[in-house]
Amino acid sequence: MDVHKELDTRGLNCPLPILKAKKALSDMASGQVLKVVSTDPGSMRDFQAFARQTGNELVEQAAQGDEFVHYLRRR
Repeated sequence: MDVHKELDTRGLNCPLPILKAKKALSDMASGQVLKVVSTDPGSMRDFQAFARQTGNELVEQAAQGDEFVHYLRRR
């Protein structure tokens, strides 16, 4: 998967990872992919809700040890 921008939100708790992702996505072109790395366990459900509410596609989510990785495709 081509990742066009990566966002490191390690150490930040809700709602900061979502707010930073929203800002990053607003600077991206339609179809581009944003990778977000977080340490907040709640980010798994937060990004699912964010994708539903905004129309951006949640392409993939993965838990890798203490980190949670989210891939969002800009609508």
